[in-house]
Amino acid sequence: MKEKNDNLITVLDAGSSKSCVLVAELQDGVLRYRGHGIEKSKGMRKGLIAELGPAADAINRAALTAERITNMGIETAVVGVGGTHVRGINSRGGISMGSRMREITREEVRAAVDRARSVALPADREILHLLPQEFILDDQPGIHDPIGMVGTKLEVNLHLSTCSGGVAQSVVTCANRAGLEVVDTVYEGLASAESVLSADERELGVCIADIGASTTELVVFFEGSVAHTAVLPIGGDHFTNDLAVGLHVSTEEAEYLKLTYGNCVVTSVPSLNEIEVGGNLATGGSTAPRLVRQRFLAEILEPRARELFTMLRDNLRQGGVLEALGTGAVLTGGGAKLAGLLDVAESLLRTPARVGSPVPLSRMPQELAQPEFATAIGMLLYTHRTQVRRASEEMGLKQKLKSIFAGSF
Repeated sequence: MKEKNDNLITVLDAGSSKSCVLVAELQDGVLRYRGHGIEKSKGMRKGLIAELGPAADAINRAALTAERITNMGIETAVVGVGGTHVRGINSRGGISMGSRMREITREEVRAAVDRARSVALPADREILHLLPQEFILDDQPGIHDPIGMVGTKLEVNLHLSTCSGGVAQSVVTCANRAGLEVVDTVYEGLASAESVLSADERELGVCIADIGASTTELVVFFEGSVAHTAVLPIGGDHFTNDLAVGLHVSTEEAEYLKLTYGNCVVTSVPSLNEIEVGGNLATGGSTAPRLVRQRFLAEILEPRARELFTMLRDNLRQGGVLEALGTGAVLTGGGAKLAGLLDVAESLLRTPARVGSPVPLSRMPQELAQPEFATAIGMLLYTHRTQVRRASEEMGLKQKLKSIFAGSF
């Protein structure tokens, strides 16, 4: 029997293309990589679980691989939630504390947040995250932590990240079938932001676009807080499928051609370049080999790239945050590695763009320091930060109770 370790943090990123179980250990306040397992996803369609059995089997195999590498038993996990069912809304609410000024405590903050979260949601919606944007104390805005301040009225602008309750439960059920108890869920876009964004970008304004296989998860930060979240129904597989249809090749070969010869800007490809397609059994080729212009690939890929970033731009404009991108846009996820995508992003968004790779953990293999692992690594960082905050709150409560009881004798 493998031993258990209470300092382990395990996360599960079950996407359309891969299921990744990543394990880290908390040592002296530092997260250290312990192991991971990756399996090709099964039973997934458009980012959602279509068949529980195959999806659970893939997760189970990934978890067993991670267990073997860590030599530790893995029983619990934090699971990522993504897909077009995830939506964000902004809300405002607050409390009045009477005519006399009072010191703001954690209880008043919670009461204000509870009032702001009391919005009417459809019966099938669940709240994933409550993300305070700013507190307003006696009509003074821009306050991030009002605890200890004094006033008579406390309000909060809140961003609520919501999801379909049924879809989220399917993810939890799938993980349970794979032998993992789900202890928390995290919006995948928020997790990716945790691993690739700097503090300056969050403060000055940035949009992170996590381009996965089936969808693109968006999060906009401004003045250090989440201002907007959304999910677009276009991902890397759409580019691959376009090539497969246009070139009459398998999706496996189309994926290889996309990453090896693809470009989203037609004019970046020399007009005389030719490549061979079909016939390569190693990449799934099944037709007779033939030569095609490399520009033909770009002519297929560029319209899809422009569609994605036109949709992204319009989404940010509708959300009122298009002008808030002080530091530009950050592209991450496996789809961000496509050549020319940054140029299309900068052209349509009219702002600088970069590809974001995750911050490496201590002792982490270099192979994981790639955009496609931004979500999994970000989930570890997010979970660690959440645990530290909860521990700090519990310690503060214990100290408060201790002082109350000490004053009673």
